[in-house]
Order: sequence, then C-alpha cells, then structure tokens
Amino acid sequence: MKAAMLYGIRDLRVEDVETPEVRAGEVLVRVRAATTCGTDLKIFQRGYVERVIKPPTVFGHEWAGDVVEVGEGVEWPRIGMRVRAGNSAPCLRCFMCQKGKYNLCENMIWLWGAYAEYIKVPAPMVRVNMQEIPFHVSYEEAAITEPLACVLHGIEEAGVNLGDSIAIIGAGPIGLLHLLTAKKMGAEKVIMVDLVEERLDLARRLGADETINAAREKVEERVRQLTSGHGADIVIEAIGRPETWEQALKLVRKGGKVLEFGGCPPGTEIHVSTELLHYDEVTVMGTFHATPLHFRKALNLIASKTINVAPLVTRKMPLEKIKEAFEILATSKNEVKIAITP
Repeated sequence: MKAAMLYGIRDLRVEDVETPEVRAGEVLVRVRAATTCGTDLKIFQRGYVERVIKPPTVFGHEWAGDVVEVGEGVEWPRIGMRVRAGNSAPCLRCFMCQKGKYNLCENMIWLWGAYAEYIKVPAPMVRVNMQEIPFHVSYEEAAITEPLACVLHGIEEAGVNLGDSIAIIGAGPIGLLHLLTAKKMGAEKVIMVDLVEERLDLARRLGADETINAAREKVEERVRQLTSGHGADIVIEAIGRPETWEQALKLVRKGGKVLEFGGCPPGTEIHVSTELLHYDEVTVMGTFHATPLHFRKALNLIASKTINVAPLVTRKMPLEKIKEAFEILATSKNEVKIAITP
C-alpha cells in the first residue's frame, strides 16, 4: 500500500509499505479521508514528542474510512461499515484511569498512520474508541472528530458558561473549533486574536463577535475595551508558543480562567506573576488530548450539525502530494485544514 512515512523534520515521503496484517480483535480500514492537524504540522516543522510518536513511522491521526477486514472474535464493526477511531485507547486499569483521567493514561495506546491507503486499528481501540459514521456525514467531517474531542475536553475543564466573554488567541483550526464550541455553549462574546487578517475574516464568518489583528492593534488594550475594562472571563491560547501563553495571562479578568491549550515545544517555560494567582485569583490550567467519551460526543455534535465543521476543510489533495500539503499549510494565509484522500 501507499503510505506517507515521517523520517524527521520536514522529511515526509510517500512510499510502498506492507499492508498491515490483521490479528485477533483488530480491524483494517480503507482510509477515505485524513485531515491535517496543527499537531501534525508542528511535528513536521519542528520535531516530535517521544511519548506520542517515534519516527520513522506512518504519519497522521485524523481519519475516517470503510472497514475492509476484521480479526478473529470481532463482532462489531462489520465489513463495509463507515467508521472512524480515536488515535488513542486508555488501558482502564492504571492509576490515572482509576482516577477517571483517561486522557492521562499511563499505558496509553497511540495510533498513527492516517496518511495511508489502509490503517489497522488495535483491539483496545476497537473496543473503547471507534464509532460508526452516519451516512449523511462526510468522511472529511468525521475525520475532524479527533480535534473537536480535544476541544470539548478543554471547554469542559475551563467551564464555559452562558453569558461568558471568551478571548481566543489563534484563529487556526483549533482556535476556530474553540470558537464554534464556545458559541454553542452560550458564550455571549467571543473575541478572536490572530496576526492574519484572512483567518480573522473566516472567524467572523463562523460567528466571532469581535476580532483583533495582533499585528495592528494592542491586544491587551483592545480586549479590556471590549470587556468593560475587566478582561475576558476565560482566555484560551490555541497556538502553542510561550510568548502567547504569557500573553493570555494579560487578557483575563480577576477571578477568571486561562486555558493554555496549545502545546509548546518541549523544554520551554513561561513566567507567571504570583500576584496574578494570589491577589487576582486567576486560575491557569492546561488540558491534553481527550477521553473516549469526548470522541463520542464530538461525532454526535458533528452528525447533528450542532457544530458545523465543514467550512474548516479548505482544500482536498491526493496522498501523493502530502508533503506539498504541509508546505502549503506552513506558508498559506487561507488554508485551515487539508483533506488528504488516499
């Protein structure tokens, strides 16, 4: 089969590899669409996190497709079924799982390999983190279940409530998913911050109440103006850079929350004012990944059109042009997500 192999930074090659052999409990899926992800782009541009991915490996983790083979003992799913699966499966037995923090499982099974003609889903993932795709949902929309699940986890932990003001730093795919979700949760005002006007234009079309171009305006001053001088109830950093993590701390009101959602490069640090935490009672938090329940919720929200993710897919490209797709994402002002079609 054809697959995109990641060997290192910007070293992504489409090669012929062996089609995975299915064993007991496993499922083989013909990939119909695999969407690009900000995490994939970071790995492509600057390297990888050892505990999640270790090159050389088949790349990609947001996908949807058709079941073509099932291993011994698999009663569900059936051959021909349209499915998608999370890129992880918790063990359900470790200390963190017993605490209910399935996204922090100490024995997590990770699944990479979406940029390929076929992907083999491990037995634990088939059992706890695979869903059937309704026929009215496109493969491209279903593939976005994974990032939406992560966003749902963050939104829930941050406690977005009716009437809240939300400032989101970053109008890329993750920032836009936070925008769509926060609005559905009843946020009164969502303020999007970015350097690229084209992305802010899309944010406005998707429902942003206010936008701030950080290249032209003083972000802190503008956020204060838009929130009666107080700052936002909740600030979400959706880029993953230490400087924007620190910027987020300057945009929140007293007693508010800062969700540092974007993953920064390994080994980086930020400075936090003790007065902000103590006297202003600001809560600073991070969230990582999602649980199987979040994946199920995400697909249901997509299927019901409660959250319309279709506008986020701005281009489709064949697997053979996967490296070109990532080069486009790294330089284009207009692209959000590219759907790769093996």
